[in-house]
Amino acid sequence: MKWYKTALLLLAGLLFTACSSQQEIEESFPMSMEVEEFSAINQDGREVTLEDLRGDIWVADFIFTNCDTVCLPMTANMAQLQKKLKDSGFDDVKLVSFSIDPENDTPEILLEYSQRYSADLKQWEFLTGYPQEEIELFANRSFNTPAAKAEGSDQFVHGTSFYLVSENGTVLKQYEGVSGPPFDEIIADIKKLN
Repeated sequence: MKWYKTALLLLAGLLFTACSSQQEIEESFPMSMEVEEFSAINQDGREVTLEDLRGDIWVADFIFTNCDTVCLPMTANMAQLQKKLKDSGFDDVKLVSFSIDPENDTPEILLEYSQRYSADLKQWEFLTGYPQEEIELFANRSFNTPAAKAEGSDQFVHGTSFYLVSENGTVLKQYEGVSGPPFDEIIADIKKLN
């Protein structure tokens, strides 16, 4: 009976160590913002929620398909990140692009947009299907980034970062998404979380 108690104590100690070391790793990152619950529709017309991403590490950004400035290089860079993740053996890391123009960016338009970048949609979700006000508040509160329609224009003001999100739905770090994203740094940070 004594060995049984010892085994249980050892097991509990290992579990506690694993949990606290994961927490310590997450705390070593510069940000710590909880992603709010959301419900969206992806490029295939399927509902995607925060719960669907739990248990996965993911990298997020905010784009819109009619963007005539930063979204094109951002999406090209996200496509390059997808390739580098696969080359590094991280096919299970998800990529999530939130449209900040849900009125225009239907699932069909997002699907066509994703094909321009040869996106592997088993790994990369393009999301829409929420009210405009909701995505603006979500970007502000969950990622501390702006997202708003530019007055008198069909363009939107939005952040240009890529965001690393933990398996628990915590935003840990942001990276340059337009010019010279630090791909090696992103992959090294993902390795720390695995």
